Amino acid sequence: MPGITAEQLDEIDFRCFYTRAAIPARALAGDPVRYDSAHAILLIFYTNIKHIIQSMISIKAIPKTNRPLDAPVGRILEPAHNYNARYCSSLKEKQMNQGNNRKIALSHMKRGALCAVLAAFSIAMSAHTPLFAAARADNSAERNTATVQSGQAKYVFLFIGDGMAMPQISAAEVFATARSSKDVNITKMSFTRFPVSGLATTYDAGTFITDSASAGTALAAGNKTLSGVINMDPGKTKTYKTIAEYAHEAGMKIGIVSTVTLNHATPASFYAKVPSRSNYYDIAVQLADSGFEYFAGGAVSQNTGKNNDQPDAIERAKAQGYAYVNSKEGFAALKPGAGKVIAVNETLQDDGAMPYEIDRKSGDLSLADYTRKGIELLQDNPKGFFMMVEGGKVDWACHANDAGASIHDVLAFDEAVRAAVSFAEAHPRETLIVITGDHETGGMTIGFAGTQYDTFFDKVALQKKSFIAFNSDVLSPYKKNTPRAQARLSDLIPSIKDAFGLDYNGLSDFQKEQLEFAFQRSMGNEIERPVAEDRYLLYGGYEPLTVKITQIMNQTAGIGWTSYAHTGVPVPTFAKGVHQELFGGYYDNTDIFRKLASAMNLSIALQ
Repeated sequence: MPGITAEQLDEIDFRCFYTRAAIPARALAGDPVRYDSAHAILLIFYTNIKHIIQSMISIKAIPKTNRPLDAPVGRILEPAHNYNARYCSSLKEKQMNQGNNRKIALSHMKRGALCAVLAAFSIAMSAHTPLFAAARADNSAERNTATVQSGQAKYVFLFIGDGMAMPQISAAEVFATARSSKDVNITKMSFTRFPVSGLATTYDAGTFITDSASAGTALAAGNKTLSGVINMDPGKTKTYKTIAEYAHEAGMKIGIVSTVTLNHATPASFYAKVPSRSNYYDIAVQLADSGFEYFAGGAVSQNTGKNNDQPDAIERAKAQGYAYVNSKEGFAALKPGAGKVIAVNETLQDDGAMPYEIDRKSGDLSLADYTRKGIELLQDNPKGFFMMVEGGKVDWACHANDAGASIHDVLAFDEAVRAAVSFAEAHPRETLIVITGDHETGGMTIGFAGTQYDTFFDKVALQKKSFIAFNSDVLSPYKKNTPRAQARLSDLIPSIKDAFGLDYNGLSDFQKEQLEFAFQRSMGNEIERPVAEDRYLLYGGYEPLTVKITQIMNQTAGIGWTSYAHTGVPVPTFAKGVHQELFGGYYDNTDIFRKLASAMNLSIALQ
């Protein structure tokens, strides 16, 4: 090859070239898996192009890279120019032996040319698809958006289904089909059709089975801590800054929406730092001090302290410029320019949470309503917004093993996601939507020993009340007004059928005995706590009769449970929009924080 010698070829630093120019450091900052994939493809390309040139000038050997592909990569990668300095300084290996064997040179050249073509094809394909595993949607509209990678995410939604993993998602999709058809099929929700999906581990600093506080800390601040701790290290001496706080400092508006109380563990994880999630008053004060523009959904619990002896945290928020509304009329009146807002649902249930979707009355506000209002109030900001939306009562329903309540809340969660998708359609190059769970709850599964290979989800469609609504509307008044000696299960059979669709006459003798035993427990006010193991296993600390009803309902439908607590299985993640490709693959829940920061181009300090 005229004009180039072996010595000159040795000076060509392809590796320095591609680390400088071919892999944007910002886009890879949160994604070591993606970096290594790109690194491997470009290294193949470099090696074989060099191989062709070597062959053409009869060079026999090719130096190997000084940086192995499996060299450790930190959670937050260095900029490419740092790699340039570290790995490109020792490339002057001279192991080339010149020869004049034309056949060997030609063989090298042909093999190198083929590999280079394949590598070039891989690079070309990588420009149009994520560099690691990504789920493809089954409709063309989603496929057409699978290449959105450019730019900075200006409008970012993080949806968290508390207690939601694949069993809860699958159950909702099976139910959506079963309530209208006997076909063996599933009706996919909007977010399970997203073009990219991944899987995240959920263990915390002390156990493989996390709670919502440590899981929330992982998602919001990218660090592991102990169960019960919010945005502090395991020693409870160091605090962590959250993705919402970083975004706020960068000029973005912030929205925090939840179906449970606004100072509960998951929403609190985006603005509070406390050694115990039970410090509700301290969290409420930090909510007022956060300066975030939009809080909506459930109430603020213990706003005057556990013993009602503290200054009202709501009044503190008002003094700091927040508008506080707790009626449908006040909520409807909120318009852009309203300033900072705390919007509490008019109808509350379960110690200040929004009602379960199955209990929500016509005309009452939904999670989707609060999501849409958040978009309306936050989108006028030139620097965009970050909104965390939690479907918190999926978790609460699964703790009680109430499949019907869980399924309806997952479907309501999907409606909120649809509101974000509608917004994204108008801002496709500026919006990122990410869906995940913080952990799985209840050990839910599709399949029960008694039904073997069959399921009967149509029976779930007969349920009209959640376990908590049945307690408050039916069982508690009955217990209050009926002496134990006069109480009869038969008195409640019509109400049980109306609330759950459970036909007492169709039950087995064993199931009837179980209901009678649980009824006697309830009438004796013996709500079992985890003191005696056998009693806890029967009812999990809930109202015995109600839990037994939902257990029989679930088992009849072919739904099983293993726990009244959380489990340690990974949770799925789904993504659509700007830099969606970052969220494919298998990673830890702490990486979601880094991936979001990368997509939003935020400068994150190591914590």
